[in-house]
Amino acid sequence: MPTEFSTKRKIEFSDTDMAGIVHFTRFFVFMESVEHEFLRSLGTSVSTTIDGNEIGWPRLTASCEYLSPLRFEDEVDIRLSIKKIGTKSITYLFQFTLDGRDVARGEVTTVCCITNPGQKLRPISIPEIISNQISI
Repeated sequence: MPTEFSTKRKIEFSDTDMAGIVHFTRFFVFMESVEHEFLRSLGTSVSTTIDGNEIGWPRLTASCEYLSPLRFEDEVDIRLSIKKIGTKSITYLFQFTLDGRDVARGEVTTVCCITNPGQKLRPISIPEIISNQISI
């Protein structure tokens, strides 16, 4: 059962600001992208259908601490690990490294919800098909 997931990302010109460094908001995009890759590696998605209901993962909290800048064409390693898995929520930790040096750390908490169109979002227990594949 996976507790970690790692990937690499090449910094694109569109990720950078006028100072030539990655804009702070892009780290949130990177974290979300890695979360999606992680869920796909489990055979599911951030948006899926289970038992006739559309299931999604709205965010409860998101934060990022910036330690060192990234620049155009840097290749950053991003590691996702599970900090906590609750009945209805998952808290992910993200570590960004460049050449073995920490450049940022992030944390995102998501809640599993039924997201059927025309209905109010409703938190639910994480389906076993997902929770049984994750350990901490």
